[in-house]
Amino acid sequence: MENSQKSPLSLLSKRFRGFLPVVVDIESGGFNSRTDALLEVAAVLLQMDDSGTLSIKDSMSKNIDPFPGAVVEKAALEFTGIDLYDPERMAEEEGEALRAVFQPIRREISQTGCSRAVMVGHNAHFDLGFMNAASQRNQIKRNPFHPFSCFDTSTLAGLAYGQTVLAKACLAAEIEFDNREAHSALYDALKTAELFCGIVNRWRDLGGWTDIGSAAANTND
Repeated sequence: MENSQKSPLSLLSKRFRGFLPVVVDIESGGFNSRTDALLEVAAVLLQMDDSGTLSIKDSMSKNIDPFPGAVVEKAALEFTGIDLYDPERMAEEEGEALRAVFQPIRREISQTGCSRAVMVGHNAHFDLGFMNAASQRNQIKRNPFHPFSCFDTSTLAGLAYGQTVLAKACLAAEIEFDNREAHSALYDALKTAELFCGIVNRWRDLGGWTDIGSAAANTND
């Protein structure tokens, strides 16, 4: 019997072809997603109001212990400033950390009426590659992200502001950016989320995505 009490779809479910955009940033022990350690992961959930304005809803992050046999390049640690032996790091096993991040994303997909998540990232294919490799390594069957599609804010910022570096793109978009905080997965994810929301909202204000009214009306179908 069909459930007549089905929750209305959110406007967000109408905006990106049924995909829920989730902003992700990772820090790693190198550039090879198959062999190098995943050391940090952060995810930012977004929300959309009735006018079609996209904004940050919530965020989460995990520090991760290198998987057995993982490569951790010294240069990568110097670049990110990560101290693997810092007791305050409170790192978790890779599979446990990923499952904890994926759970609220899957819940948000259900609550918004979206079909699945799509990763938003700055040079997003890099982050997606590490997340996919880690999911396969830990035999995670319910990875909420589309396996190959993603939204790249480096490309979008190049179009919108003529800048492809995250810090420079944020400055062009009048978003505060502290280089001393950069290369923390959570900080970079939050700044990437601000940048993505700003570009999407600016596109709407310039006359793009004109289906807001009809989409909003359909959320109660």
